[in-house]
Amino acid sequence: SPQIWQSALSTLNPNPTDSCPLYLNYATVAALPSRVSRHNSPSAAQFITRLVRNCLPGGVNRCIVMVCERSEVFASACALARAFPLFTHRSSASRRTEKKTVTVEFFLVGQNNGPIEVATLKCLASATEGVRLAARIVDTPCNEMNTDNFLEEIKKVGKDLGITPTIIRDEELKERGFGGIYGVGKAALHPPALAVLSHTPDGATQTIAWVGKGIVYDTGGLSIKGKTTMPGMKRDCGGAAAILGAFKATVKQGFKDNLHAVFCLAENAVGPRATRPDDIHVLYSGKTVEINNTDAEGRLILADGVAYACKDLGADIILDMATLTGAQGIATGKYHAAVLTNNEEWEKACVKAGRNCGDLVHPLVYCPELHFSEFTSAVADMKNSVADRDNTPSSCAGLFIASHIGFDWPGVWVHIDIAAPVHAGERATGYGVALLLSLFGGASEDPLLNMVSPLGCNGDSPAEDMERDSKRRRLV
Repeated sequence: SPQIWQSALSTLNPNPTDSCPLYLNYATVAALPSRVSRHNSPSAAQFITRLVRNCLPGGVNRCIVMVCERSEVFASACALARAFPLFTHRSSASRRTEKKTVTVEFFLVGQNNGPIEVATLKCLASATEGVRLAARIVDTPCNEMNTDNFLEEIKKVGKDLGITPTIIRDEELKERGFGGIYGVGKAALHPPALAVLSHTPDGATQTIAWVGKGIVYDTGGLSIKGKTTMPGMKRDCGGAAAILGAFKATVKQGFKDNLHAVFCLAENAVGPRATRPDDIHVLYSGKTVEINNTDAEGRLILADGVAYACKDLGADIILDMATLTGAQGIATGKYHAAVLTNNEEWEKACVKAGRNCGDLVHPLVYCPELHFSEFTSAVADMKNSVADRDNTPSSCAGLFIASHIGFDWPGVWVHIDIAAPVHAGERATGYGVALLLSLFGGASEDPLLNMVSPLGCNGDSPAEDMERDSKRRRLV
């Protein structure tokens, strides 16, 4: 009745509670914060996920009505998807015969509040499927999600899209000069691999490469992690998982440029073949690296990945995504990934894309001339871990990767460190899928992804359009 509805609303924000049960908990009405700060998403995406996890009534068939503005539909849908993870090994789940169904309805308010088009719903389905795919891979422990099984996930996506992946594996990595990926993964039972999914449409005018860190488990290697810091290291493949989920969704929705998803897969294990501190590896860039910390392994595999994207794939824009440093959570917190890039325009675009899609991002200091000296080695081109851990270690870790394409490389390089936002508590978030879809939405044929994109044709001035004609420097 209207009276019950009004009394429920009167208990909500800005009063003490953000949710209120209706009709003996058959329904719950929940309110999002009425205002968010400038470093948050207008969609209040984190609160949506939290409210749904905590307040959704039980049952097999459940319904969520999301009231929001059109500009917040994409972020809200991805936030809702995070509340329904796919992975579980609870024995009760395997005994359950009936499937649970959650129906989501959008009720648009504010400007442009007409009905949502079928094409938009298809885009939301692709995006949320991508988020849940990434989260499932990250949640799956290494006794199931080893490098073999990760490759199967990549092949499955390839089959779905009609793309045959390129796979370089085990001793072939060594023979072809991938000293980083090989050196990190050679001690494991399941060998390391570089895998690439390539989307090359007719009429493409530039080449984009997404490079993902896929450490399926990180013991730290011989520089072994402690018993309290090792649990959770199944999540060290979060960057590669996000790139797989985003690649599947973005190609499904139509992408106009060449797009390569590069997966650097390895298990950082302990064994007689493990890399030792003091070993020197030759990476794919040709540069030599003295290992002083085998737990700084993500940068080694990504250095090979970005060098491959540059040398073999001819990429104009290289974005690497990784659960790279514990220091990221200290630098930018649990909810904001850290971005390090050689291009100010792209730094701003990442922040804006994060606000548009709910995968929040905040910049790190980019200053190689002051920070790269942290890697100085007496006997090789560089060490792999910093001399001073108090000197912006997250920035330095990113700079190590960039050094393997060169600080004078004329293209756009973007590094996203997602170590903290890859999970919330003990569950993966699928972080990074929505961010990539939004950031590169301007190259998509999908109107919704165009709308949430910070780059591209939306409201650009003619001067910016002219500037974009120069191939290497233009934005998506």
